[in-house]
Amino acid sequence: MNNTIRVGNLFGIPFYIHPSWFLVLGLVTWSYSGGLVAQFPQLSGGLALLLGLMTALLLFASVVAHELGHSFAAKAQGIDVKSITLFIFGGLASLEKESKTPAGAFWVAIAGPLVSLLLFGLFTVTGFGLTTSGPLPAILGVLGAVNLALALFNLIPGLPLDGGNILKSIVWKITGNPYKGVVFASRVGQIFGWVAIASGLLPLLFFGSFANFWNLLVGFFLLQNAGNTAQFARVQEQLTGLTAADAVTHDSPIVSANLTLREFADERILNWQNWRRFLVTDETGQLVGAISIDDIRSISTVLWSEKQVREVMRPIEKSTTVQSDQPLLEAVQLLEQQKLSALPVIRDNGVLVGILEKTSVINLLQKKVQPA
Repeated sequence: MNNTIRVGNLFGIPFYIHPSWFLVLGLVTWSYSGGLVAQFPQLSGGLALLLGLMTALLLFASVVAHELGHSFAAKAQGIDVKSITLFIFGGLASLEKESKTPAGAFWVAIAGPLVSLLLFGLFTVTGFGLTTSGPLPAILGVLGAVNLALALFNLIPGLPLDGGNILKSIVWKITGNPYKGVVFASRVGQIFGWVAIASGLLPLLFFGSFANFWNLLVGFFLLQNAGNTAQFARVQEQLTGLTAADAVTHDSPIVSANLTLREFADERILNWQNWRRFLVTDETGQLVGAISIDDIRSISTVLWSEKQVREVMRPIEKSTTVQSDQPLLEAVQLLEQQKLSALPVIRDNGVLVGILEKTSVINLLQKKVQPA
């Protein structure tokens, strides 16, 4: 998520808060402190506000525990957890990758609701076990009820909710195709999104009531995210079976390290007018570096006939290259993670195949979906 604030680490996982969280924190604190005053008139306004804040923080701690459930289940499968973020609709654990099996995906998905159900039982039993009356049993009752609601809401069988991920894993198990599971669960998520929108919009239109306005927001959230997830799954399915070499740009900008800068400049003008950066290879075709137009501009034109490309080129880190037989989907994810527009594609022996661009991937996808 954009504009998030990092507040530390949880069990080695970066922890972020979205600014929208502070709005919800304030609303929950104010709302519940008012409820406590109504329920316990002997409470002072300041104490009620403090108890309301404590309750709100414990509610969000429950959301974090829910996300940690997903995170620990993912870590048990060797999946790195990139971050946990709190935002207006709850929390989000961002995983490095998907589980390799439907069973693994099932356990990651159900771990969060199981934690919430466990907290529901813990708060409820503790509340009933107290012999005193007052705000504490009431607060524990609220915490238990909210954790139960959190578990049940997330078990709705539609993406992006946990229930949708559970449904996805089941369809994946039945069909053997993870993308069919994603698309099916996304469609169900869109249906629930429309239902939530209708439940919030109809009372507003016919009775002028904002009682279900939150349903309207949740519906839009479900609708947008489920649609995006389904679209991404279709792209992933199209990329399945393809390698990085399949999407290499035709006539990639490659020059020899032995060229003089003058020869390079002339060759660029004749063959690659639109390129600003070029990959450099040695006599065996191995990738040895890269050179840009800006690099040669720093050299006096008088020296262009004397200096070779190898003297001006810059080295390329191995982490910014992909193997020719690497799945294209992994290469695209690398482009996104490193915020790059292109990556060099090499063979196992280091020989350069060409350059992989986002535009070339898009063109390849367009060719695949065109009717024969």
